[in-house]
Amino acid sequence: MFRLRAATEEDARVIRNLVRIGQINPMGLKWERFMVAESENGDVIGCCQVKQHRDGSNELASLAVDPDWRGKGIARALIEYFLEIYPRDLYLMCRSSLGQMYEKFGFREVPEAKLPRYFQRILALMGLFERVRSDGLRVLVMMHVGDA
Repeated sequence: MFRLRAATEEDARVIRNLVRIGQINPMGLKWERFMVAESENGDVIGCCQVKQHRDGSNELASLAVDPDWRGKGIARALIEYFLEIYPRDLYLMCRSSLGQMYEKFGFREVPEAKLPRYFQRILALMGLFERVRSDGLRVLVMMHVGDA
């Protein structure tokens, strides 16, 4: 069992560690924006945040779950929590191998020409590195269209 709660300053180190283990971009980790999943004994076992960008877009980011706790509904609970409280369009960036998982929540890949400026700039910078990748993965930007 686990519960979701707002992160505290004391969680910052664990959040950074979960993000590192998940091989996620470590930039912009502000504990104040995070929700964490906490086990019954008080260990932080998952985390996620929403970043608000200057262009007005909101990004679901830094979703990470402790490897020992994967497959137990933690990522789902965190995603559903943020979809509930962010009724506006919500974007995310992920490895192409994770696209199907996010599609289950109503996220769809967005063509680069239709992206907010923030994501267009990031993809342009990343394009330089993607050409070097040998594993065939690419970065997707996906959007969940909110109710509002």
